Amino acid sequence: MEKNGQIEIRVSGKIGNVDINPDNFDIREIISILENVDDLLYNGDKKNRPLISYDIQEGSVRNIFKTGIQYIVSFNAILGLITTTNSIDYLDLGTAKAIENLQELAKKKDFIFEINTSVKGTNSIRIDKNSDYRRSEVIWSEAEFYFYGKITNAGGKDKANIHLLTDEYGTVRIQTPITFLEHQEENILYKHLGIRAKGKQHSENGDIDFSNLDFIELIDYRPIYDENYLKSLRTKAKKSWLSNINADEWLRQIRGSYES
Repeated sequence: MEKNGQIEIRVSGKIGNVDINPDNFDIREIISILENVDDLLYNGDKKNRPLISYDIQEGSVRNIFKTGIQYIVSFNAILGLITTTNSIDYLDLGTAKAIENLQELAKKKDFIFEINTSVKGTNSIRIDKNSDYRRSEVIWSEAEFYFYGKITNAGGKDKANIHLLTDEYGTVRIQTPITFLEHQEENILYKHLGIRAKGKQHSENGDIDFSNLDFIELIDYRPIYDENYLKSLRTKAKKSWLSNINADEWLRQIRGSYES
């Protein structure tokens, strides 16, 4: 069995004039922390991630998370990177957004988060109302994307979105105008289609911010290999610009340019 390690997120602060403790720490705050720990430890598809167990202890409020030691060691390195650079710009998107969410909660509730691991000589960070762990806006720029896959969900009561199951990114959720879905004459559910969307992309490593993608248009997409269609394109090319090219002369020119 794989050896486990742990991450501790210690929360301190007050509710009114009373120091927070496990008995007065509201479940909504606990849920906020739990929702972000998954992204702190694991990026991408989480279907096959190992078990994360949870315990809450006194000492203000100590939130203890246990999982495979290799993930704890990796997270300890992330804490070290944050400490060294005093920035979260170099983190994977999911991890950076999780830190941002804790930063927002710290400012909103005047909480102090102290994060460390069970690794010997652990790195640690402190997030409070005076810290400012946020991604640099200049690194993220507006971009357009094309996603292709099968639509597995479409709709929503107040804010509609389309869920597109892709081979490359897993399920991508794209915010979509309700009016667009209302005027669809055919049911698009479970059909293979393309979607053009806009959002933000990291200007250095190319990461896409999948948390805020906006729909632009639907693209008819048929991922089927069509030999006859390819033959027709080749025939069309031969009858047009390729018909005026002498293959031997073209090869001599290419070879000459490389030799020179």
